[in-house]
Amino acid sequence: MKRKHKESLTSLALLSPSLITLAIFVYGFIGRSIRISLLDWDTFRKFIMKAEDYVGLENYISLFQEERFQTDLWNTLYFTLFFILGCLVIGILLSVLLNNKPKGNYFFQNLFLFPMAISFVVTGTVWRWIFSPGRLPNDPRGINLLFERLGLESLQWGWFTSTFSFLNFNVALIAVIVAAVWQFSGYTMAMWLAGLRGIDQQLIEAARIDGASKWQVFTQILFPIQKPITLSAIIILAHVSLKAFALIYSMTGSGPNNVTDIPAIYMFEATFRSNRYSTGSAIAIVLLAMVGVLIIPYLVNSFKEDGQ
Repeated sequence: MKRKHKESLTSLALLSPSLITLAIFVYGFIGRSIRISLLDWDTFRKFIMKAEDYVGLENYISLFQEERFQTDLWNTLYFTLFFILGCLVIGILLSVLLNNKPKGNYFFQNLFLFPMAISFVVTGTVWRWIFSPGRLPNDPRGINLLFERLGLESLQWGWFTSTFSFLNFNVALIAVIVAAVWQFSGYTMAMWLAGLRGIDQQLIEAARIDGASKWQVFTQILFPIQKPITLSAIIILAHVSLKAFALIYSMTGSGPNNVTDIPAIYMFEATFRSNRYSTGSAIAIVLLAMVGVLIIPYLVNSFKEDGQ
């Protein structure tokens, strides 16, 4: 018993610096942000004077009534949806192709994984150069120049400047989604490829002997087996989509009429440009809640599976 007690104390002593740091710089700051979001600190003077004007949920109510924040939520929804869908489709397709071990297999694996080694800021900057829309839809630069050289002027578009929307989907988000999918589709490919190479090939051969087509093998054998991996990819990609501030800010900013705006950009501008500290804190807590909705059910399910 004494030995176990000593080992417990040793473990606690080794973990205590990390636990203290976590408590102060993570949960402590979260608690601080919650407190500020419940106060009226939307002026620099009140923030400096630490005026304790408690307003409760008034900041949250005002926030959800703002047209800009409503647009931000729609943008986040559409960005997350098409980002995940694009990464899954392209990643799964690449994994199936590479699972057949074509010539140059390892080269292509590294090529498709390479974008993940690049920061969102670099990705945003490079893709901004690629689209380079200028101010007019037919500005002959970037990808619009390619369309002009190919005689496809009808495809030229003001990629970052268009204010056209359909069912609350701002078309200007397409360029951002393309850049994000380019960077993270390799992640889905790697997860799926690892899963495919862990499947017993005898199972697939038996299905083919029974007359199953390649599509039937994929839909009735491979995809069901890969469901846990697919679910994990969806959760992680959804989490990434909520942290796309660096990509969108370096690529388009909030855009004209906030067509590419997201809550993180609004939080940054409200806090550090407009001195609306309570509003910025409220947006941060909303983002934290959105992440929690995605992550907590996944963690609970993982712990249940580990317990079994």
